[in-house]
Amino acid sequence: MILVDSSVWIDFFNGRVTLETDHLDALLGTDVAATGDLILVEVLQGFRDESDFVTARRLLSKCPSFDLLGRGRAEPAAGRYRTLRRAGVTVRKTIDVVIGSFCIDEGIPLLFTDRDFLPMVEHLGLVPAVRPH
Repeated sequence: MILVDSSVWIDFFNGRVTLETDHLDALLGTDVAATGDLILVEVLQGFRDESDFVTARRLLSKCPSFDLLGRGRAEPAAGRYRTLRRAGVTVRKTIDVVIGSFCIDEGIPLLFTDRDFLPMVEHLGLVPAVRPH
């Protein structure tokens, strides 16, 4: 199982060819590419065209999905954010800390292109699905 971040889904739906979108394309239909509630919000809110939205929603609904936060995960995510701050790193989006923290807790690799995850790889043990470049 690999959790796919919105940064990769957005590139995928926009037709960008990258190492990460190629990896995602190979995983689709295998129950290996998973998503999460917050990722779904980030991806689906960006569609302007209704038919593109429907197509994306249909594809995403076939992937396993996780609830990424909840009370039991909130404090560990806040702690990881604070750990990064003490290391001199400020993550720009709280959602990224929540996503990274979920993956760390569950031992699930994350497929991403968003650079905010790199400090989580370096300092917190987040496992990237594809080696960051």
